[in-house]
Amino acid sequence: MKKYLDQKFLAELIGTMTLVVSGCGTAMLVGCDAASGSGYLLTALAFGLSIVAMAYSIGNISGCHINPAVSLAVWLSGGMSKDDFIKYVIAQCCGALLGAICLAIIFGAGGVTDMTGGFGSNGLAGVNGNFFAGLIVEIVLTFIFVINILGVTSSKAGHGSFGGLIIGLTLVGVHILGIGLTGTSVNPARSLGPAIVAAFTGNFDPLITLWVFIVGPLAGAALAAICYKKLENWK
Repeated sequence: MKKYLDQKFLAELIGTMTLVVSGCGTAMLVGCDAASGSGYLLTALAFGLSIVAMAYSIGNISGCHINPAVSLAVWLSGGMSKDDFIKYVIAQCCGALLGAICLAIIFGAGGVTDMTGGFGSNGLAGVNGNFFAGLIVEIVLTFIFVINILGVTSSKAGHGSFGGLIIGLTLVGVHILGIGLTGTSVNPARSLGPAIVAAFTGNFDPLITLWVFIVGPLAGAALAAICYKKLENWK
């Protein structure tokens, strides 16, 4: 494991941990009830602004993927090696788990009520427990998010220092739609950490549906990589 403890690994771990603490932590505090649209917006902003903050702090070190779906798309696009892809995914999953553990400690020690009931984990309540509908939601939202990232970070884009802001705002956008449906994952690591910690507290529901939030984002990212490559190299 020692060989994996380099700058990029630690940057991805810290970035993903920050995303979970900020995004899922906000959801735990304000809740994501459809009766209160402000909770949707606050949670969406928390996830998006976390991306903005990390993009401008660790982006120059690791590229600030902090999401296995993003790393998959970059790998499929030829932007990273298989070894680095594996390293990034391990770091991201570890960071998400550490983030969820931090939330368990904070909320447990402070006696604060978790308004989500599962450490901000994803679920299918918004699509009435329909696995297929949830899968489609995650594929579509991840496709939108990842194709934006590929476009913004392309050498042909010319967005310069505004790239991190554009990506963060796109994540806000997909969260505004997706929170009421699946809680919005678009990130397998972000779903994995809270689901594992929730299971340790006796709530196994997030683990039952977890596969949707792994398969959906990865499929959406792969489609985005294929589609963007075709568009960029259109002849």
